[in-house]
Amino acid sequence: MRAHLQRLVSRRPTLSRPWTLSRSLTGFPPAVGPSPQAAVRVQSRSRLMDPFSPEELNRFTQICGQVTEQSDYPLSSEIAHNAVVYSGDQLRKFITNGSQSRDDIMAEIHKCLATGPGVLVIRKFVKDTDLIQRTNSVLSKIIEREREGAKGDHFSAAGNNDRIWNSFQKHAIADPRSFVEYYSNVLLDMVSEAWLGPGYQLTAQVNVVRPGGKAQEPHRDYHLGFQSERTASRFPIVSQIASAMLTLQGAVAHTPMPLASGPTQLLPFSQQFDHGYIAYRQPEFVDFFHKHMVQTALDIGDAVFFNPALFHAAGDNKTKDLHRIGNLLQVSACWSKPMETVDRNAIIRATWSDVKDYIANTQGGIDSPSSQALLKAICDAYSFPTNLDKDPPPADSHCPETQLDRVTRGVAEKWSDDSLNQALDELAAKRAA
Repeated sequence: MRAHLQRLVSRRPTLSRPWTLSRSLTGFPPAVGPSPQAAVRVQSRSRLMDPFSPEELNRFTQICGQVTEQSDYPLSSEIAHNAVVYSGDQLRKFITNGSQSRDDIMAEIHKCLATGPGVLVIRKFVKDTDLIQRTNSVLSKIIEREREGAKGDHFSAAGNNDRIWNSFQKHAIADPRSFVEYYSNVLLDMVSEAWLGPGYQLTAQVNVVRPGGKAQEPHRDYHLGFQSERTASRFPIVSQIASAMLTLQGAVAHTPMPLASGPTQLLPFSQQFDHGYIAYRQPEFVDFFHKHMVQTALDIGDAVFFNPALFHAAGDNKTKDLHRIGNLLQVSACWSKPMETVDRNAIIRATWSDVKDYIANTQGGIDSPSSQALLKAICDAYSFPTNLDKDPPPADSHCPETQLDRVTRGVAEKWSDDSLNQALDELAAKRAA
């Protein structure tokens, strides 16, 4: 037996070059470097707690020195400061008239976020500015109600801003009608699915930066961007790379955001640097960020989306009278833990009448893109985790019924509030341990 095993081992193919995880696992191009060896993503147990070498900063410089070519993004309207810019009107027209398939658009968006600059802007992402003004009125009331103690930002000091945590759920409870109109956004659905696939989980936080508000420190975002350096360094490099594929960051401008107001500072292509979750904390990388970051002015209703591994920071609000308001969207893959807990049952119950009215009055009804976007925004579309004793897979599937399945059926059957409540309670009981 031992001799047989030795013969099998001796037959293993030899590799002519190191295996690059960037190509084999993530789909990213190999990291920029002088040799194939530089592209191999490995670490010793203590590797990431050691100081960065000049070679690594040089590699980071090369990565961030790339240039975005519009020919690589034929559906875009322009390239601005290396960010890919799309017209929301044009994207909606593509979807409506079928001149470009939804899959074609999503493929281009995914390429931008993964192997491209890592950031895109959609002009007129929310076309109805009156809807944004109505939403702002709702959010202002929530802020006033909650303004009892200082609320800090993750990467800037308390007192610079007003923040509504879980504005997604609070908006739904406070004003269901504007919530339903706001989150029935076909572009939000498309961008989220482009990066994360189906079953994504939406959360939102509103941030208001007052005149004089200071910039954040440059950082990467959730998951590992929120951990300490010591904790982050304990995760294998492949896990650090994979974590960026579990989240999408976005922000919708609820006020004009001229450059003086401090729209998000961005470092295009920086998401491609493998060791970035440790590097963004180092002085030499912070200095590089401040020298090379870019900003793009936004109008009301414009949105920016970026890879969470992109180095970025909210900018200084240097205006005298403009309160910069952004709806910060954080979208998680179905198998990722979102940062915030959201009571989706409460959202569905609060908005049920308006959801049914919206879908009934939308051309195409429940099958329309905007109706589907709304249902996917408010419902849990993943079967797990669940209690498989009480919620086993059906005979014709490996996956039990989802909340989205059940709510979609309820819309089609025009359930009453009582029927909805019973259905949601039954599903929650089946899933409970």
